[in-house]
Amino acid sequence: MKIVTWNINGIRAFKGGVKKALDVLDADIVCLQETKVTRDLLDERTAIVEGYNSYFSFSRGRSGYSGVATFCKDSATPVAAEEGLTGLLTSHDGAVGCYGDQNGFSAEELQLLDNEGRAVITQHKVKCEDSEETLTVLNVYCPRADPEKPERKQFKLHFYRLLQARAEAILESGSHVIVLGDINTSHKPIDHCDPADVENFQDHPGRKWLNSFLIGECKEESCSNVEEDEEAHQVSQTHGSGGRFVDTFRYFHPTRSNAFTCWSTLTGARQTNYGTRIDYIFADRVLVETRFLEADIMPEVEGSDHCPVQGHLRCIQVPGSKCPPLCTRYLPEFAGKQQKLSRFLVKVDQQASRGSTDSLPSSQESGETCENQNPVESFSCGKRKGLMPEPSASKSKKSKTKRCTGKPQGNLLEFFKPKPDRAALPSLNDCGRGSKSSGPAHPLSLGDATLNKLDPAVGGGGGHNGANRTRDTGEEEPLRGGTALEEDGCGSSANRKALPLEEDGGAGSSAAGGSLGFWKSVLRGPPQPPLCKVHQEPCVLRTVKKAGANMGRQFFVCARPQGHASNPQARCNFFAWVDKGK
Repeated sequence: MKIVTWNINGIRAFKGGVKKALDVLDADIVCLQETKVTRDLLDERTAIVEGYNSYFSFSRGRSGYSGVATFCKDSATPVAAEEGLTGLLTSHDGAVGCYGDQNGFSAEELQLLDNEGRAVITQHKVKCEDSEETLTVLNVYCPRADPEKPERKQFKLHFYRLLQARAEAILESGSHVIVLGDINTSHKPIDHCDPADVENFQDHPGRKWLNSFLIGECKEESCSNVEEDEEAHQVSQTHGSGGRFVDTFRYFHPTRSNAFTCWSTLTGARQTNYGTRIDYIFADRVLVETRFLEADIMPEVEGSDHCPVQGHLRCIQVPGSKCPPLCTRYLPEFAGKQQKLSRFLVKVDQQASRGSTDSLPSSQESGETCENQNPVESFSCGKRKGLMPEPSASKSKKSKTKRCTGKPQGNLLEFFKPKPDRAALPSLNDCGRGSKSSGPAHPLSLGDATLNKLDPAVGGGGGHNGANRTRDTGEEEPLRGGTALEEDGCGSSANRKALPLEEDGGAGSSAAGGSLGFWKSVLRGPPQPPLCKVHQEPCVLRTVKKAGANMGRQFFVCARPQGHASNPQARCNFFAWVDKGK
């Protein structure tokens, strides 16, 4: 029997779909964390996979956040399944039960702990040698302690306590127990790429909890006496240290270093294996010592900022007679019992997903809004098929609108230039002959409609632009920001010559220079990256996003991936703030 856990960082990010990913993992039970999908976004292709039965837990407060899912092969169909750790989300038969001591939590705390979709529990029957035993799998996505939010640190510790109470209660009921998933805490210094303070490393609250939850990580003779398990539990309860579960990876690989399961994608740390081990498969001691064959990480599997962790057991799964009620195939939207209201309001292709086509709140991540919707229905994804009619206006405004809509859109620079003095322009009859007496010729911009009316040959004629003129003549004749017409060039285009305004130093030169200066002041572009001191390579520009005095400031760092200081291929410690004046 093979079991796999993986934080996938979005279940709809699978390029080939969930079915292909499950086939690659080739496990009897696949536990996924951080699915980032809510029930209204769950489509049938994700929920109903051929050859598998699935069980989801969704976040009820935020869209595109948290969430876990367990996929079981039909040959490993569970006999019971339940969402959450508290039992508050269970309103059907087929629950696992055994909730443990919850007296230390208020009703509000229990509700909040299960409100983010962080746990799915499945119970299976397995045949080990000649006996049939019960195996319960707790798939969890433990919270992250945000340094900026002290309440999340307390929330994480409460989740740990509740998880331990539930797991130990199920174990005491006579079932074997596996707790797996993203625990979000590295246990020992060997599980961290660069522990800051090794001496005080174990003082971290999450590591203290792991010490109380686990009983050992080594495959030694002193840990092999199964009969002393209950006595060890009594000692752990008395002295406040040691637990009833084993880190299966460390049981088989007690001294392996650089075995990490999570890397920062922002710094490219996976290239240098600069990460942490925070994804685990924990199991009760008897199960590990008698049934487990191997446990290992799978860093070769990509597609997320985490890698999978696998475990092999010496057991044969006994499938249940039918899927528990929590199975997604029994949800009304997939069982054909009812239709969503959105299907009656929006035309949906029959082959499209059955998920809701309502627009998502702002917490939904970029690219997730339209992923499970029919691309033909672009209106529901924020793209309008037609414009709404404008509100009624006065007659004067209407007449103004009519006059403006008949002209092509002008150059954006025209909004920053003074309006031309029409009296200074040469008349159509003069064709430039009176330019000496009436002053210098007024520069005409390339996008000015007057240029086309004055001379079709220069403006391209009949509303054509300079590009059309180039195609007609076969020669490239670039036009600059404006042109002046020769005095005696009114007869034919052959006698007419376009003079660059920069040469005569007229008004056009200053106008072009002013426009250039304006755009340079507005659109300065990114600053030129300096070279890092060690590798002499162009640096990469970053922006401070952490709240504080430096939020929004830009800085340069080495462009190489993050890594250990002793690794010459890793990022050096170059750092430089961007000068706001540049």
